Amino acid sequence: MRWADLEGRRIAVWGFGREGRAALHALARRLPGQRVDLYCAADEAGAARTAFPDVLVHEVAPDADALASYDIVVKSPGISAYKPELLAAKERGTRFTSGSALWFSGHEDARTIAVTGTKGKSTTSALIAHLARSLGVRTALAGNIGMPLLELDESHADLWVIELSSFQTGEAFGVDLGVVTSLYEEHLDWHGSRERYVDDKLKLLAASARVLVNAGQPHLLARAERHPGLHTFGDASGWHVHDGWIQRGDERIIDAHRVSAPGLHNATNACAALAALEIMGFDARAAAPALSTFVPLPHRLQPLGTRDGVAWINDSISTTPLASLAALESVGAKRVALIVGGHDRGLDWTPFVEAMRVHAPAAIVCQGANGGRIADALDAAGIGRVHRVNDLAEAVNTARRALAGDGCVVLSPGAPSFDQFRDYAERGKRFAELAGFEAHAAGIRGLGVE
Repeated sequence: MRWADLEGRRIAVWGFGREGRAALHALARRLPGQRVDLYCAADEAGAARTAFPDVLVHEVAPDADALASYDIVVKSPGISAYKPELLAAKERGTRFTSGSALWFSGHEDARTIAVTGTKGKSTTSALIAHLARSLGVRTALAGNIGMPLLELDESHADLWVIELSSFQTGEAFGVDLGVVTSLYEEHLDWHGSRERYVDDKLKLLAASARVLVNAGQPHLLARAERHPGLHTFGDASGWHVHDGWIQRGDERIIDAHRVSAPGLHNATNACAALAALEIMGFDARAAAPALSTFVPLPHRLQPLGTRDGVAWINDSISTTPLASLAALESVGAKRVALIVGGHDRGLDWTPFVEAMRVHAPAAIVCQGANGGRIADALDAAGIGRVHRVNDLAEAVNTARRALAGDGCVVLSPGAPSFDQFRDYAERGKRFAELAGFEAHAAGIRGLGVE
């Protein structure tokens, strides 16, 4: 859908988060004088009317009849494309689009790298932008990472690095390079099934002239193998980690420990970033030293500090069991109390439980809505040192007592935050407070155009 398709149409914006506000601003700028309605939550309506006095605000979720009364609905990404009322309105002729789709339609000449993946997409996106800027390239960093594309609708950049969630991959087109960092099951409540999640995630392949995928995941590689512009990272012939070094084939480029973001998985993310730059025609070898000056993203294995002999690490971004396992691997041989659990999306914790049979931390503290289910699975497998608590506050106190002044507490929940918090950032900040640190509100550095 192109901007011209919206002229003279009955339009509604669905959602008043940052994406929704960016869409309203862009519509007012590109289609001045055209009526636009907004559907938002009741507690958002006052702010919406103040910020957009010319918009008719409906403080209710639209049903199928309401949606069918519009020609076009600009939907926020968090609203599932598979909602029954949305599907019913589509059958009656309503067209649905998004801020991301509208941005792509208005910037067909932009040089774009779009990054998705179950895990690693934010760090990889930020690494690509950081490395490109180290080469003097005017680079935009936007998308799901924290800045809606439409907020940069009038900006110019020589390279656009765009993070896309599985909610957004179907909205991209004309992408120069699509990067898929990893693929596990997630967001089953939005997509409805694992199969649909995978299919939606990999829509980026069809939208991209060239693709870069993780060779360490055979199932992902199999899905991409017929793409005419296929490239890989993580294999011995390309950018990969071997024996503590980031290498390009047999050539050692940089010591993996110089990557400022900790852990083997972040060294692998660095390989993806270097490979992406190389494919786009930049000098990746010249950019590699800048890996040491990258500022790691908050809430991603973020060291908070040490209190009374106990180190504290905030990995609140972790929303899958495999991410919790990656966090444990990154911490290494330290004595660890791991806090897991949160909103229950029905994900399979079997791989986590099997890994705990081989090597379990000093304590596993299970909290939140799915904490009981995780603890039951661990108990059934004969895993010891499992603690059951209700919420994050109890979890922090339990982890602190379990370590008795010696070790490291890691919050890596393997589940979303919505059972107790607005989002992972709020959860991470609360964890920092409970651990005795200031909950810095600093966001991700480098968003926008630099």
